[in-house]
Amino acid sequence: MITLLIMVGSIIMVGNIIAYVRFIRSSTDIMLSGKHGESTWEKIGLVLLIFFLCGYLGVAFMGKPDYLMAGILFFGAIFVSLALVLMYYLVDTLKDRSLEVTETLIGVIEARDSNLNGHSRNVQMLSMCLYKHLPAKLKGDINPVNFEYAALLHDVGKLGVPEAILNKPGKLDPEEWEVMKQHPKIAMDLLKSLPSFDEIKSWILYHHERMDGKGYYGIRAEDIPVAARIIAVCDTYSAITMRRSYKNKRTHEEAMEIIENVKGTQLDREIAEIFMKIPREQLQACTPETVDF
Repeated sequence: MITLLIMVGSIIMVGNIIAYVRFIRSSTDIMLSGKHGESTWEKIGLVLLIFFLCGYLGVAFMGKPDYLMAGILFFGAIFVSLALVLMYYLVDTLKDRSLEVTETLIGVIEARDSNLNGHSRNVQMLSMCLYKHLPAKLKGDINPVNFEYAALLHDVGKLGVPEAILNKPGKLDPEEWEVMKQHPKIAMDLLKSLPSFDEIKSWILYHHERMDGKGYYGIRAEDIPVAARIIAVCDTYSAITMRRSYKNKRTHEEAMEIIENVKGTQLDREIAEIFMKIPREQLQACTPETVDF
């Protein structure tokens, strides 16, 4: 019985180590990165867990444990498991609350622009829907938490665009359009003080680039981050189906026809084709309830 308790404790510790390693690998998103020395503490935690496991095995095979020692080791492994579960729960809660706060702030910012109100949230939801349908080769190293923030913040730079331009009832003239085109760079200025956002800055900066190189900054296909290409497809769909001061909203079918016509030139062909295969119901479910599209 003593040996059984220790061996079960050892197995639980192995599971704890595996769970901890997975947690470290998944904690590279913007909510858990950017602090100096964090990797050192992560390594220390892993070393301690391995040290405890070695202690379990040493006692099991070379020691003479009694029931008290076996109980301490067994329940010690259970305690570590509970601590890890609590840590995962707190981190997930932190991420959820932080995203909710960001969504609220974006909503306040967008309220000043009748053409933008609800658009960022819609692009965020569409982007995550499309992300789930992408093959592994396209997802690559895109962290889903980072990607969700990038999609939500893609138009945050419009905070620096005059309201007269944002809410103009007609199309913009060339001078006004040049001002509007500055919003990705303005977003970079707003986010430059946040080192943990470094990875997503280029995704936001280049979300208006075209595959043919005729976008805001003339970046061609091979140089446009995949995450920016994904956001571009969702941004296009949202802009087409959303009511603006200078145009009426278009239907889902009309949006798909437009995307079909611009894939390969404006939008990434493969990503656009995957988007077009997503059931209409799933895309329409990405419309924020409080917004009239």
